[in-house]
Amino acid sequence: MHKAKFDYHRPESVDAALALLQQGGKALAGGHSLIPVMKMRLAQPDALIDLGRIPDLSGITDEGDSLRIGATTTHTEVNQSDLVQASVPVLCQTAGMIGDPQVRNRGTIGGSIAHADPAADYPTVLVALGATVHIQGPNGSRDVGAADFFVDLFQTALGETELITAVTVPKLAGGAKASYQKHRHPASAYAVVGVCAVRSDSGQTVVIGGASATPTKVTGPMGTDEEVMSSVAAAITDPMGDTYASGEYRVHLAGVLARRAIAATA
Repeated sequence: MHKAKFDYHRPESVDAALALLQQGGKALAGGHSLIPVMKMRLAQPDALIDLGRIPDLSGITDEGDSLRIGATTTHTEVNQSDLVQASVPVLCQTAGMIGDPQVRNRGTIGGSIAHADPAADYPTVLVALGATVHIQGPNGSRDVGAADFFVDLFQTALGETELITAVTVPKLAGGAKASYQKHRHPASAYAVVGVCAVRSDSGQTVVIGGASATPTKVTGPMGTDEEVMSSVAAAITDPMGDTYASGEYRVHLAGVLARRAIAATA
């Protein structure tokens, strides 16, 4: 099916893009989520606002104890960044596990988290790392913690006339370790379940993705394999199921992957 007609804009500044958003346009980053739903007529925006030519939205910069990653930075750029590899290697590795080379070369970190697919990889890792999402809109700028950014299935704290400008990710310092373990869907390479574990001086953080509508933090004892399985099952209160994997299977898989992720950070 062909897409419906629409106007196409390529603004060169964030302010210009925000002005177009207020006129009812739809932001376009990598296009891997928006274009398919437009082809199926599930979305019919009057205008697309291509963010690819806005220099302020791309690139990776060192901010001392954290990295700032522009919203239109591609998965390949994150994966191949020496700065990311040295400071937050788990994020570098995660970016390399997304989709295939075509997806990684076009898809962006901002577009991925704005779409908030529960099977996406970035949301799980960003929540576990304590990342911050930077947002700009007609009323100014605001920052939202990753744990609060993902609200529900395909729903975020981002307003319709706002843009994600960047993501700030704390560096793994002082001997901190992190691991992301994922069971890939064989067709899409999305995470049937993905688990990120972070171990630092402040303790252990475990976050489950793909098993429920939003990334889920695990609480409770995790000293033994049995405790990990039990705590993971207790955390996933409303597991998702589909033709590929039932909710029960996802819960079990989450426990297995959590054990592997925790072991990798020991």
